[in-house]
Amino acid sequence: MRRDTILVFDFGGQYTHLIGRNVRENGVYSEIIPCDISLEKLKKLRSKFNVKGIIFSGGPDSVYDKDAPKFDKRVLELGIPILGLCYGHQLIAHVAKGRVEPAKKKEFGYAEVTIDNPVGVLAGLSRKEKVWMSHGDTVFWLPDDFERLAHTENSPIAAFRHRKLKIFGLQWHPEVVHTVHGSLMLQNFIFKECGCTKNWSMQGFSRNAIKEIKQKVGKGRCLVALSGGVDSSVATALVAKAVGKRLTAVYVDTGMMREGETTQIKRTFSKFHIDLKIIDAKERFLKALKGVSDPEKKRKIIGREFIRVFEEQAKAVKADYLVQGTIYPDRVESGSTGKSALIKSHHNVGGLPKGIKFKAIVEPLRDLYKDEVRKVAKDAGLPDKIVHRQPFPGPGLAVRIVGPITEEKLEIERKADHIVTEEIERKGLEKNLWQYFAVLTDTKATGVKGDARAYGWVVAWRAVVSREAMTASFAELPWDVARRISTRITNEIPQVTRVVYDTTDKPPGMVEWE
Repeated sequence: MRRDTILVFDFGGQYTHLIGRNVRENGVYSEIIPCDISLEKLKKLRSKFNVKGIIFSGGPDSVYDKDAPKFDKRVLELGIPILGLCYGHQLIAHVAKGRVEPAKKKEFGYAEVTIDNPVGVLAGLSRKEKVWMSHGDTVFWLPDDFERLAHTENSPIAAFRHRKLKIFGLQWHPEVVHTVHGSLMLQNFIFKECGCTKNWSMQGFSRNAIKEIKQKVGKGRCLVALSGGVDSSVATALVAKAVGKRLTAVYVDTGMMREGETTQIKRTFSKFHIDLKIIDAKERFLKALKGVSDPEKKRKIIGREFIRVFEEQAKAVKADYLVQGTIYPDRVESGSTGKSALIKSHHNVGGLPKGIKFKAIVEPLRDLYKDEVRKVAKDAGLPDKIVHRQPFPGPGLAVRIVGPITEEKLEIERKADHIVTEEIERKGLEKNLWQYFAVLTDTKATGVKGDARAYGWVVAWRAVVSREAMTASFAELPWDVARRISTRITNEIPQVTRVVYDTTDKPPGMVEWE
C-alpha cells in the first residue's frame, strides 16, 4: 500500500526540513524534494507515494532575483492541494501575475496577524493571531481568482487562497513553534484540505538505518568521530550494530573541551564494548588556530584538523569509512542542502577539507533533528545522561571565544562556562532548557575590585529554550540565578570585570555566538 504523502518543495529555506518534520509528527509521511523537479520525476514519485499535497518552503531570495529558485508552473494545474509559505507564498502570487514588492517595513520575529476570513488552512483561528515572520518582500495585489484571508500592518495580503483550486499562501511560518497555532494551520492543510490518513511513524528508523549502513559499508571497517554528545553516540550505536567489531571510535581532545569533558568520556564509554581511542591533540589545534579571529576560518581549520587526525587513525586501524553524527541543522546552516543559504560552516559539514582519504562518509542521522535523535537514542538503549545531554558545538570552546584563541582565554572561558552550567543545574533548570553556556567576548570594560580600578574581559552568558535548534527563544530565568552567576564569575575569575546576559532570540541571532 502506498503511504499518504506530503511533498515539500525546497526553495532553500532554513526551515524546510522543519516543515517535513512537522508533517511526520502528524503521522503522515513527507518527502523533501528540489523545487525545480521535473514533471516526469514528479510523476515517478506519485507512482511510489500517494501524494496528497504539496508545500512550498520559504527561502532567502526575492522572486525578482536573477537566480531566484523557481518551479514548473504546471505543478499548479495538477489538482493537488498546494500551500506556499513565506517565499513560497510570494512565488505563487508572482506566478499568478500578482504584485510582489519590497515591504515598506521588513518583518522579522513575532507579528500580530488579523484573520479576515478563517477558512481553509485558517479554519478555527481567532480574529487576531500571533505568528512568526521572516521576510523583506510582501504581496500587495492578487488577481480576482484569489481571495485575501489575512493581513498585518505591513503585509496587506499575508494569507490568501484560490477561489476554485486548493491553493493557499501564508506569509508567515506555521512550522516554527513561535507561531502560536501553527500546528493547527498545518493540520488543517494536511487532513482537511489534502485528506491525508495517519499511517507513518519513526519506529522503524533504527532498523532501516542499520540496513542502509550495511549496504553502504559492506565488509569495510569504520571509524566513528565520537564527541560524547547524543548525535555521535547514537551514530556510534547504530554503526556498531551494523558492523560489530569492525568499528573504532575516536575521541579527539582538542584542548577546547568543557571542564572535565575528557574524563567523563573515558568513564562513560569504557562501559561500551567498543574499540575506543582518545587522542590528545591540544597543541596541534592551538597551533593551527593561532591568531585566527574569523569564525568561519576557525570552523574550517578545526574541520580540517579533525579530518587529518581521523585519517591518521584510520590508517592505523585500516578503516575505510568515516562515521559522523551529522544532523539536519548542521547541514542546513552550512548551506549544503539544495539552495539553503550559508549561515555558518559546521566543522563536520561546511568545514570539511577537499581530498578526504576515506571511501565515503557515513551519516545515518543526516535528516533528523535533535529531538528525533533523542528518540532514536532511547530506542538504542543509551543512558539518560547521554540522551538528554545539552548540545555542545563540535569546534568546542573555540567558537565561544570571540576573536583569537589563547590558552589564557580558554582557561577563562572554561571556568565561566562551568559556573553557568553548575548554577543552572544546581537550581534544576536544565530540564526546560535547550542550551546554556558562557561566551568570552573580545571586549574589555573598566571595573572596581578591592577598591582599585580593574580593566578586564566581558563575559556573556546565554540560555535558550528550543525544540529543534532551528528557532530558539532566550530563557527568562530567575534573577537570583543571574545574580549568582555574575557574582561567581567576577569573583572567581580575576580577569573578568563584567558579566552580561544575552536576550536575543533565534532568529535574528544564532544559538551560538560564532
